Amino acid sequence: MKKIGVIVFPGTNCDRDVFHILSDVLHIETEYVWHNRKSLEGFSGLVLPGGFSYGDRLRAGVIAAHSPVIHEVKRMARDGVPVLGICNGFQILIESGLLPGALVKNEHLNFVCKWVDARVRNVTTPFTRLFQKNQKIRMPIAHGEGRYVADSLTVKKLRQKNQIVFSFLNENPNGSIESIAAICNPEKNVVGMMPHPERASEKVLSPVARSLDGSTIFRSLVHHLGELHLT
Repeated sequence: MKKIGVIVFPGTNCDRDVFHILSDVLHIETEYVWHNRKSLEGFSGLVLPGGFSYGDRLRAGVIAAHSPVIHEVKRMARDGVPVLGICNGFQILIESGLLPGALVKNEHLNFVCKWVDARVRNVTTPFTRLFQKNQKIRMPIAHGEGRYVADSLTVKKLRQKNQIVFSFLNENPNGSIESIAAICNPEKNVVGMMPHPERASEKVLSPVARSLDGSTIFRSLVHHLGELHLT
């Protein structure tokens, strides 16, 4: 039986939303994992949800990146286990060194909370395999420090190694370089994204946009783990 761990830090506030989608909607075994846990044996995938870990003290994600559980997250990532960081989870993955670059304050210095369009640029990760290349998707964002920045060499490598997973369409709501909304590691099993897929996985949460593109993120993971089970 495949089991997903939802990692919770002090200040995480989207953990129950992610848990609900995985457990109640997609019916995959899911367990909350507190930040001081030192073993993640038995988990087939990990999700670091959004929120404000440690109140975003110092800078978003940096304190959480030094929590005991991160040592295990790094080990499992090296072993090829799928790891997804959403918003604050993306910030934690960057601060822990699992993903390159940095996430800084939005260009306009204001918190942004809205539905946005994005384009799928990589369909080879465990979280995007059910999308089509260049597919237009719609999900909400909610962040104050979501502007992705990196030096020119890093951006060049992201392009060359197909590590840009999503890019914003029509508008660049936070000023990210190349309108980047999500990236992955070179091995493609670790993905960080600023949009919130858990908020676009049920019709009741998107009455205007009627978008369920977020559920495809989680369904892709379930599909990926199912294929691993078959092999």
